[in-house]
Amino acid sequence: MSVVRGRPPLRVVRASEPDLQPSAAGTEFDALYRRFSPYVASIAIRLLGRDGEVDDLVQDVFVEVLRGMNKLREPAAFKGWLAQITVRTSTRRLRQRRLRRAFFLPEVLPDYETLAARSATAEQRAVIAHVYRALDRLPAKTRVIWILRHVLEEPLHAVAELAECSLSTVQRRLIDAQAVIDEELTT
Repeated sequence: MSVVRGRPPLRVVRASEPDLQPSAAGTEFDALYRRFSPYVASIAIRLLGRDGEVDDLVQDVFVEVLRGMNKLREPAAFKGWLAQITVRTSTRRLRQRRLRRAFFLPEVLPDYETLAARSATAEQRAVIAHVYRALDRLPAKTRVIWILRHVLEEPLHAVAELAECSLSTVQRRLIDAQAVIDEELTT
């Protein structure tokens, strides 16, 4: 299987939920949760690669939202702030997962082929699973940056903002991740 540098065949990953608009100020928290939890889940499933962790992560994200809601000054920025919290929380989860592996603690093996859209071919499912297994070898931040750029198709400046790092760090980590993926796919 070959992957064109910078454009892996991951366009067949399940489409995200329809774009949700930020809520108006003063909306009740449970309404925010109902409205934006699918958005958080759509980001989380791609970053984590596992359905089993998504529900817990969504709840963790909204606990953090509840704690920090009074800090949000611009209601129109809610969705971006929510995405940033989701990325930060997902990164923490990925670090915990890696730490568990380092200490040989039991872990549920993911079925990355389930990330593929229903319309994906068997070969596309296999490539997606192969790429995600390669991403498992990367540090959490590097994995998150690569997925934000190549799976969620965020522009570089948005990746830098979501990952809370500089543009040059994003570019360096994208190169590092792509080298690991290229190596994995050629073997």
